[in-house]
Amino acid sequence: MHETQSLASAVIGSVLAGRSLDAELAALWRRHRGLSAQQRAEIQNSCFGTLRFLGRIDALLQALLDKPLHDDRLRNLLRVALHQLEHTRAAPHAVVDHAVRACEQLHLAAAKGLTNAILRNFLRRRAPLLAEAQRTDPGRYSHPQWWVDKLRSQYPEQYAAILEADNLHPPMTLRVNRRRAAAEDYLALLANSGIAARRVGAAAVQLARPASVEHIPGFAEGVVSVQDAAAQLAAPLLGAASGMRVLDACAAPGGKTAHILELADVDLVALDNDSTRLDRVRANLSRLNLSARIVCGDAGGPRGWWDGKPFDRILADVPCSASGVVRRHPDIKWLRRATDIAQFAQRQRGILDALWRLLASGGKLLYATCSVFHEENQLQAARFLEHHSDAQPLILPGAEIDIQQAAGQILPDEQHDGFFYALLQKN
Repeated sequence: MHETQSLASAVIGSVLAGRSLDAELAALWRRHRGLSAQQRAEIQNSCFGTLRFLGRIDALLQALLDKPLHDDRLRNLLRVALHQLEHTRAAPHAVVDHAVRACEQLHLAAAKGLTNAILRNFLRRRAPLLAEAQRTDPGRYSHPQWWVDKLRSQYPEQYAAILEADNLHPPMTLRVNRRRAAAEDYLALLANSGIAARRVGAAAVQLARPASVEHIPGFAEGVVSVQDAAAQLAAPLLGAASGMRVLDACAAPGGKTAHILELADVDLVALDNDSTRLDRVRANLSRLNLSARIVCGDAGGPRGWWDGKPFDRILADVPCSASGVVRRHPDIKWLRRATDIAQFAQRQRGILDALWRLLASGGKLLYATCSVFHEENQLQAARFLEHHSDAQPLILPGAEIDIQQAAGQILPDEQHDGFFYALLQKN
């Protein structure tokens, strides 16, 4: 365990220095190809858990320290160990022992005694320390203070539930390919395979326990894909019909692209400005035996890729703060800054204005984010309508998931992530 602790603490340090958790884990797997599947799982769980509860962990660490730590390597090791003591079933004595041994690997031999003392002090005083840690918003909710303040202002009655939902383990939801199977038939297949699941949407099936895709019946054959239940609303809301010309802007990794093609035979352009991420779109479509024209280009600068033919439907799933999916990407909470929201909103405005010119008269554009912040959602849609007299907002059709307010906000809960949708028609 001491090796996994030291590796996990190094990843935490890189993430808090500004790097993506997914990218850092991928780099770690490349550097340490000899790690077993169990070791990888331990490292991944430690990294996700530590970042998920970092606010509370740091509050505990502050209460445990007599004076500030000046070595980030030791701070991150203690963060990982405190997470393991509080949120895993690992034997406490083993966690402490391995953290002390990990000091050697991190060239922190002089800190072995301090590490042992801090962790054992936590075990002795756990209850009062936890109570003290939760006196502050970051300690209670494990989000930065600016994030808590923004949600408290924008959702005065719901902010606590949103923050708590952010710290849940995300559910694993599948989208049943209606070209290959009905949702009820696929549920029966799972039951016969001993996999507990329930239906949570028209084509959405949620597993009782997450599983590797290699063990999911029909995944390799294209019967199902992994996609959050709220994300599965995009394609039906877009309402593309066979024969239409459709643009999926900002398409990577291709989940919504594939869903559109599963629902109708359309002429679809899948656009993204990241050629590497477009490879994932190709892989997803290949597995599902679907086809689209894949284009690398900037949604905000159509001159470089648009052929001049208008689209009947456009899905604008724009870059955003990702504040609705932080339980899947807990590093986002600590990498985002309050000033980032205005920058995302500006980028979104540019994309919306550019894509609107590509939409045919009578066509529909679905604006989508995986954010819960008003600046990227309701306020963005309202600003667009103020500046485009030929745009008409449409009422979103009913769905299994509660879409709050007429503006289309979906808040995260135990069943799905947070999303926003606004459907606009061109008069």
